[in-house]
Amino acid sequence: MAKLKVGLVQQAVAGNDKLANWSKSAEQVRKLAADGAELVMLQELHSTLYFCQEENTDYFDLAEPIPGPATEYFSALAAELNIVLVTSLFEKRGSGLYHNTAVVFDRKEGMVGKYRKMHIPDDPGFYEKFYFTPGDLGFEPIQTSVGKLGVLVCWDQWYPEAARLMAMRGADMLFYPTAIGWDMTDTLDERERQHTAWHTIQRAHAVANSVPVIVANRTGFEASPIDGDPGIQFWGQSFIAGPQGELLAQASSDKEETLLVELDLARTEKVKRIWPYFRDRRIDAYEDLTRRWRD
Repeated sequence: MAKLKVGLVQQAVAGNDKLANWSKSAEQVRKLAADGAELVMLQELHSTLYFCQEENTDYFDLAEPIPGPATEYFSALAAELNIVLVTSLFEKRGSGLYHNTAVVFDRKEGMVGKYRKMHIPDDPGFYEKFYFTPGDLGFEPIQTSVGKLGVLVCWDQWYPEAARLMAMRGADMLFYPTAIGWDMTDTLDERERQHTAWHTIQRAHAVANSVPVIVANRTGFEASPIDGDPGIQFWGQSFIAGPQGELLAQASSDKEETLLVELDLARTEKVKRIWPYFRDRRIDAYEDLTRRWRD
């Protein structure tokens, strides 16, 4: 497959009515499929508000098993539209055991793989360690009818090790469903620095591994349930980059949008031949990368 039309959905979330949020996402996915998209990705935790702004055990009620209602809904959608679909959910693996999980559906085959978020943040407004157990499925690409998808999730996007391991296992593309935004007390300069860093690190993953990178972030303001907390303004700006980090499409910071790009996978192969990073890696000298720190 030399050419592949890839789409993503950037949305705001107004509440925890899952069916309403799924229906809203499905409407945009259908539009992308009608325009020729063969692969579509939704943002991180798109079924509900971003509940990790506080630590509250009641939010565990939002989690669901795999298979479950969300996987049934999006499996049917992928089959209806004959597309590959990358989704995200709050997985209840067992009593007291939960993950932040991306799930991939392949046309009429149903669910073909999942990835459990490996790097779990714990920052003011992003209390994810309270909710999510770190993933245990490793960095394994998911085989689909359109290629091997290296699916990672949000905080994973800051780690070159994660991108590299996916590429080393043959990922044709890297996908990052995301929920990231600004603390409303940050200065405008600080917001710009944060966004630029986020943009740069992911485009660097494209460069260093010679693969396209697809990033779907949510947009909109979500108030904090904690009195006096400023809430989060999700910064949107979802984007698709080519195998040399070139920006192919980018959404706005504050609007609900879709992006659709035709990727030239034959060109990706040419880039890998011209920039042979994997040939020249000094794997004999990298053993310290498995240490927490080198004293």
